[in-house]
Amino acid sequence: MEMQSKSIGFFDSGVGGISVLKRAIKLLPNENFIYYGDSKNAPYGTKNVNEVRQLSFQVSDFLMEKNIKALVVACNTATSAAIKDLRIRYSNIPVIGIEPALKPAVEIKRRGKVLIMATPVTLAEKKFNNLLKKYNDKADITLLPCPGLVELIEAGVLSGNKLENYLKEKLSVYINSEIAAIVLGCTHYPFIENEISKLTQDVPIIDGSLGTVKQLKRKLVALNLLNLSGQKGSVEILNSSEDKIELSRKLLNM
Repeated sequence: MEMQSKSIGFFDSGVGGISVLKRAIKLLPNENFIYYGDSKNAPYGTKNVNEVRQLSFQVSDFLMEKNIKALVVACNTATSAAIKDLRIRYSNIPVIGIEPALKPAVEIKRRGKVLIMATPVTLAEKKFNNLLKKYNDKADITLLPCPGLVELIEAGVLSGNKLENYLKEKLSVYINSEIAAIVLGCTHYPFIENEISKLTQDVPIIDGSLGTVKQLKRKLVALNLLNLSGQKGSVEILNSSEDKIELSRKLLNM
């Protein structure tokens, strides 16, 4: 098989990375994709760093056996905990990660706080804190750890009272003050962006998926790995919990 026609592997702690995959399919329609959601072990964001690293290697090894030409870590927690080691281990292919889109949020230059919604592990990790240091003096940045939110989305709770109550509890302190932007620092969260918007109205909500997919494309072009067949690519959805495959497909076509 020619390198260009090989698949691009995507993985996440569950169904969240589908939000990044959707962007990739739009930007790279000729590419073939294999998506692996590790819902059986979700969420990664409340585990310790060594556990996240070990799970990331297990999933990445599985995808490498599928003969992929690039690996996208479509999970903020796994990127924070394991991207450096993954790049060393799979040095023969491009390995692309994702991080909270702090830079574009700060560059909006609106008055008020920049809220970063993410899992506890993402916010605690060194990689994120190095990013935070770059922008701490440029904006009023507030970290908003959201334990339990990934579990709701993994259960298919994308609207309704349960989700609304969770978000109200998290955001109520900030709703009546000025919010410059909200950064969705977990790939699960874009699926509930509309519900967040209902509470925060005209506040810009930003996630890191576009930056990740643009970086993927740059790497494919630079390494002459872009699929130039002109044919629409295929998408294979896999999950460690088979009952999440239907939800994954639903989210992909939302």
